[in-house]
Amino acid sequence: MSGETVTYSLETILTRIEGKIDNLQRDVNQKFDKIDERFDRIDERLNKVEIGLATLTEKVVGMDKRLEKVENEQVKSIGLVALTEKVGGMDKRLEKVENEQATMIKAISDLQGFRGLILPIIVGALSATIGAVITVAAKMLLIGNSP
Repeated sequence: MSGETVTYSLETILTRIEGKIDNLQRDVNQKFDKIDERFDRIDERLNKVEIGLATLTEKVVGMDKRLEKVENEQVKSIGLVALTEKVGGMDKRLEKVENEQATMIKAISDLQGFRGLILPIIVGALSATIGAVITVAAKMLLIGNSP
């Protein structure tokens, strides 16, 4: 180590810290912009899923109405045994549609839960980064001002 002492003015140190904070803020803003874009894409996907779910629901209602019509016609023309077999098949198909609907609803709720976790993680990371910058700045001031 040499015996030379380098001194910085408080204004210089604060200007450097301010520049670093500005850079961090710019980085944070860019990351938030990227996150906003991702949220927009997720919202678009959720809208498509919701539209698909509504369409699927309409189809199920239409199938139910057709099934009722078929049941009424079959009761009149076919014996009860044949009707029971066909209704059982329809029940299985309807159950499959309901399972797919439940899967879509779960996917939507999972995406919404993921969306709620991103912001707290980013805020925590930013808080830690700002705390570190302040700590480093304080140490620089204390080391720079010590006799």
